[in-house]
Amino acid sequence: MNQNFDRAPGAGRARNLPVESGLPGTAGDGDTKTTFFNQREPLRQPRTSPPFAENNISTASDVVGGDCKRQNKPQQSANANSMPASKGSNDVDSLVKSSKLSASAPEFVPSGFNPCDDSVCYDENELYYGEPTLADMVTDFLDHLSSSPGSFESDVEDITGMLNSFVTTEELLQELVELIYTQSTSIPNFSYTGARLCNYLSQHLTVSPPSGNFRKRLLKRCQTEYEQRDAAVNGDAETQKKFHSFVLFLGELYLHLEIKSAKGPPNRAEILLSALKDLMNTLLSSPVDANLICAVKLLKLTGSVLDDAWKESGKPHMEELIQRIENVVLDATCSRDVRQMLLKLVELRSSDWGRVRAPPAASNATPDNDPNYFMNEPTFYTEDGTPFTAADPEYAEKYQEIMDKQDYFHDIYGENGNEVYDFEDEMEPEIEEAFENFCLESERKRQQ
Repeated sequence: MNQNFDRAPGAGRARNLPVESGLPGTAGDGDTKTTFFNQREPLRQPRTSPPFAENNISTASDVVGGDCKRQNKPQQSANANSMPASKGSNDVDSLVKSSKLSASAPEFVPSGFNPCDDSVCYDENELYYGEPTLADMVTDFLDHLSSSPGSFESDVEDITGMLNSFVTTEELLQELVELIYTQSTSIPNFSYTGARLCNYLSQHLTVSPPSGNFRKRLLKRCQTEYEQRDAAVNGDAETQKKFHSFVLFLGELYLHLEIKSAKGPPNRAEILLSALKDLMNTLLSSPVDANLICAVKLLKLTGSVLDDAWKESGKPHMEELIQRIENVVLDATCSRDVRQMLLKLVELRSSDWGRVRAPPAASNATPDNDPNYFMNEPTFYTEDGTPFTAADPEYAEKYQEIMDKQDYFHDIYGENGNEVYDFEDEMEPEIEEAFENFCLESERKRQQ
């Protein structure tokens, strides 16, 4: 019994059991004995199938099939291609006959494909932009200045630097002038900023071909529009609108375009001064509402400057324009609102265009020559509540009484309003001695 017992873990499974006599294979058949006693319980099947079963199966079949399967695949595909050969050849012939494609075409463009434009091109892996044009650059600049006019001073230098690096030929300079003129007369309320930009570019743009720099080309472009004034003022509504925008832009250009002089400060362009006078006469020659409104806007914008310039040269052009406006008010068939605007304009000119001349110097100002002489003087009130100022005849007497009372109350109450008495000056020696005795007696009673 001890010989058949094995102490190793799990040894009982392989332990030799007693063999009954008479069983076949017990007479020295070692192989049969080993096979019989070494039988194991079959392994339990896994509850989940291994991943990629199909691939595993195919891999196993490839291993089993070996070369036979590799030889059969090409053969099967060849048979599949050879079966519909006759039918496929007929289809190809019919497609060739009905096709509109040409082998000599320069390129093949599928239907529904949009070719890339000039500035944006598409690639398989990335989107890239072409070289920006001058029109794109100027449009972006002007749109930025139109939306943020307050940034003109801080951005105009950078804008000019970029234009100097881009505008290097006569053709690009002419294109720049046309772009700025078009935008300045088409964008609403941009004529002021456009005129300032034109003045800055005329002084800081480096390109200057022999045919003319930026300022000369700009004035020439304005002259082209100026020569068409008679036809534009009598044109349709759209033509008149463009003409009115040009007139207001020319007024801003006269105010801001500076021409350097050899001595002294820069001057304004005199050629624009005479052009504005002719444009005003052209607008008043066709006294419809739109033309009259444009004339009023132009004179409100430049009237004081034009008036001063013509007075210095001794020309009565402003008086002539005002006389024509008064005749229009009397004779023209304009609307009531426009007539009221013209009357207000005449009134504005009679008040020197609303300008207030500088008051006399402080040393020369008197109540007689300066109506604002007593403007900054304080207002006082008497005991019965009557106000009086420095303009009153009795001002000095009443003011002295107030100051005397103020000094009196200041001595009694002090600066903070607390009552103050100077006992050393007011009490007699006997009273002072009696007061000291009173204080000592009070202190003695309090200690008891």
